[in-house]
Amino acid sequence: MKEIVFIKRNSDRWRKVEDLLSNNINMQSDELYELYVELNDDFSYANTFYPQSETVYYLNNLTIQIHQKIYRNKKIKKERFKQFWKTEYPLLLWNNRKYFWYALTIFLISSAIGVLSTSIDSNFPRVILGDHYVNMTLENIEKGDPMGVYKQANEVNMFLGITINNIRVAFMAFVAGVLLSFGSGFVLFKNGIMLGCFQYFFYQYGLLGESFLTIFIHGTLEIFSIIMAGAAGMAIGNSILFPGTYKRTVSFQKGAVVGLKIVSGVIPLFIVAGFFEGFVTRHTELHNIFRLAIIGLSLAFIIWYFFLYPKYLSKKLNKS
Repeated sequence: MKEIVFIKRNSDRWRKVEDLLSNNINMQSDELYELYVELNDDFSYANTFYPQSETVYYLNNLTIQIHQKIYRNKKIKKERFKQFWKTEYPLLLWNNRKYFWYALTIFLISSAIGVLSTSIDSNFPRVILGDHYVNMTLENIEKGDPMGVYKQANEVNMFLGITINNIRVAFMAFVAGVLLSFGSGFVLFKNGIMLGCFQYFFYQYGLLGESFLTIFIHGTLEIFSIIMAGAAGMAIGNSILFPGTYKRTVSFQKGAVVGLKIVSGVIPLFIVAGFFEGFVTRHTELHNIFRLAIIGLSLAFIIWYFFLYPKYLSKKLNKS
């Protein structure tokens, strides 16, 4: 849809919001909220398809004002929560998908470096993973329980500890984006090397299949979330490096908002991944079909919600 058509189609409703705000007209909370939801959809659409337009500034200003009017009493509406996950977040992902591909490329290259380095130098895992971890794992392999590391701690303590640590790593990758994207790239690079090194270490002992089926029960969601956190950091870094027609400070503010929303959206994945690692991964006696099912369903959800659904939603709005 051309911008002029978009404006013409919605301008009457926008003027209604302007009149409401300027004249301080009282409305029922449900009616007011409906206006806000519609306006927020318009803003998300404009930000996706006309990002450099004055329309985006105009709608953003209206959205903020009506938001303040609705939430003056600080009551949080359930519909707003639903709207975020149903429309706003998927469109945000689609509009900023390039950062994910940048982050994924860095992670895959660094994983390959981890594999190559381990294949060349057998002591490389000790440098990356530490002597204690390597020695413990070798002992577990000798005992016939190579994944015994996941059985050491209490389930609840492991779940809480891992979840908190993963969220901490994610926000490190996000905040590091302030260093002109290089900080986020470094966090991704480090984690990618660790994964490649870790997997090839087990491959050397003929345990690649077992390590994959065990680790990726939680690792599918966990690794994806770390990559998304790195992408969020790059959204900040690139907003500083490439402000475009915006002032650098304005561009940074926009990038920070986008990045924070992206990284906040994967926190539920970290919680689910932590649950899997604390309560499910330790059960290496589970049938391979069951373990593959968890990995497959996790991957299917990622592909649908983070890629296919945003693409569908974008096309749907573009045709309307």
